[in-house]
Amino acid sequence: MLYIVATPIGNLEDITLRALRVLKEVDTIICEDTRHTKILLNKYEIEKPLLSYHSHSGVSKVNKLIYELKSGKSLALVSDAGTPGISDPGYAVVKAAIEEGIEVVPLPGPSAFLTALMVSGFPINHFLYLGFLPVKKGRQTLFLSLKEEKKTVVFYESPYRILKTLGDIIEYLGEDRELVIGREITKKFEEFKRGSVGEIYEEMKAKKPKGEFVVILKGLK
Repeated sequence: MLYIVATPIGNLEDITLRALRVLKEVDTIICEDTRHTKILLNKYEIEKPLLSYHSHSGVSKVNKLIYELKSGKSLALVSDAGTPGISDPGYAVVKAAIEEGIEVVPLPGPSAFLTALMVSGFPINHFLYLGFLPVKKGRQTLFLSLKEEKKTVVFYESPYRILKTLGDIIEYLGEDRELVIGREITKKFEEFKRGSVGEIYEEMKAKKPKGEFVVILKGLK
């Protein structure tokens, strides 16, 4: 059996009792970075073998995991933070397991973009999730496609590109669009900025951006 286990995005207390039980019961835990996952496991005194699976892992690693599952072992798939498969390569393992007739069990839990949407104050009965934006190719086309978007739009951005992205929003969508930016969500220095794109851009230019960002753009009425 393959368990898909959501883990905390920052605060290690944000994990379910069910997730802790499953992590204690499985034979092996599949993770992106074993060092990162050990921090969580050590806090809850969980000792289990770890297998790394990340964006640079090839088909042979997926085959190895499937072999382990078909031999009768139960595995738990976790990401470095949040829900597996959203911004990591975990979907390939899930897809392969389904194709092999292996039971896949999801354990719900934290997700950075959903957590940010909760406090955005924007309508979230319908929203558009974009993951990480294209770095170069297709970027202009994407922004132009959002010009008349009525749904709330949410995506991730790195500290290295956040100012460029805000500048692109101003160029293609205008500086008056309402925006919420979250960083360090659930951590000690959690912060949410609210205002127009222009206001937030000017504020962030004055200080070097740090942390991973969730950007939420209000849709047109």
